[in-house]
Amino acid sequence: MNKKILGIGNAIVDVFAHVDESFLKENNLIKGSMKLINEKEFFELNKKIKIEKTLAGGSVANSMAGISYLKGEAFFIGKINSDELGELYKKSLEDINVRFLYNQKKELLPTGTCIIFITPDSERTMCTYLGISSQLSANDLNENNIIDKELIFLEGYLWDKGQSEKMFEQAIHLAKKNKVKIAMTLSDVFCVTRHKKNFYDLLKNDLDILLGNENEINELTDSKTLTDSIKKLLPLKKLIVITRSEKGSLAIYNNEIINCDSVKVSKVLDVTGAGDLFAAGFLKEYLENLDIKKCLTTGSMLASQIIQKIGARL
Repeated sequence: MNKKILGIGNAIVDVFAHVDESFLKENNLIKGSMKLINEKEFFELNKKIKIEKTLAGGSVANSMAGISYLKGEAFFIGKINSDELGELYKKSLEDINVRFLYNQKKELLPTGTCIIFITPDSERTMCTYLGISSQLSANDLNENNIIDKELIFLEGYLWDKGQSEKMFEQAIHLAKKNKVKIAMTLSDVFCVTRHKKNFYDLLKNDLDILLGNENEINELTDSKTLTDSIKKLLPLKKLIVITRSEKGSLAIYNNEIINCDSVKVSKVLDVTGAGDLFAAGFLKEYLENLDIKKCLTTGSMLASQIIQKIGARL
């Protein structure tokens, strides 16, 4: 029987557009980053582009979609409005057998949206208008949604706005009370910069598993190199999973460093969701099997599939 995993994160609808490098410069966007924008900025940028694709997204929701793709039992909580994009969001999860555990209702703010600009080198630069997703609060969590799960997966991005700290505390409290494991993704290097102390304290005191890329991990530990980061993280005795793009991935586990090669692909179309899908493969395997090398391999396999298509859903 499948073990159940609950993702808690921003419910964001992704819209995709191809742009050239000069577009990023003209709009003061840092390539490869995620920038939070307000409603006015969102509409201004929207006017300048041709939207090619609209998909439900959000980092942890993408991971839940990946777990469902692997025939795992995935659940998701994220805040949406009962507007057109909210309906699209909810339906897109239901269509892929991810159980959406949030009770949708009429809200003052619209459903969150992220514009993903894809440059000719396939790198993605994101501008996110969080909308109602930033208002996810402790009141939106119900112990019944956590009690029968094996693991909850939290999104670092949730710390950016709104009532997230109390929501995080409540999720962690309910998980610990019910002996449910707790995992978190660091989400984005700028997100780590903004919340470094909070994230380090969470890792030390509450998390069982932390996932992040090399830059995010180095930022978290204030280190120049991954070797230095590993030295600082080993004493915490946590399962820490680090992705390194084409250099592969590694896990720090039980005083051991486990390395895994990346899966080579002939053509990269869009790196959106590579980390999210890596997390899906890793966590799905972890729930079934404590062979960490196999977890890393499945994560790499899923990441290699998603970078060969546009968007973050297989």
